[in-house]
Amino acid sequence: MAEDEINKKVINIFNRHNNDLPVETEEKIKFFAGYNYVKIKRDENGKKFNEQSLSAYAKKCHYIVRVMRKVDDEVCLYNYDIKNEDLLKFLRAFDDNVLNGTIIEIDKYFPEDLA
Repeated sequence: MAEDEINKKVINIFNRHNNDLPVETEEKIKFFAGYNYVKIKRDENGKKFNEQSLSAYAKKCHYIVRVMRKVDDEVCLYNYDIKNEDLLKFLRAFDDNVLNGTIIEIDKYFPEDLA
């Protein structure tokens, strides 16, 4: 299953759940550590996910994290380029008050696609 198809499937499951309609798929929304999640075991073709392929994919990912801050009574957007491997460390910096502001958006991209 392509990543976009997985995202659409998961969003659809959450939307049906959030609208109090019964979820009629094998994937059920579960709750753990304060968060709802959906576990998907196989791709659209019924194949199990490949750990090496997913790990290689993750290493290529970067994120643009848009953060709103008020500086000198003016609202500004800061756009950070964060490697996948650094995303949790970056988010932790907000929790530790090293960085501040309001995260507006996290958008994934692949640097080689920008050429």
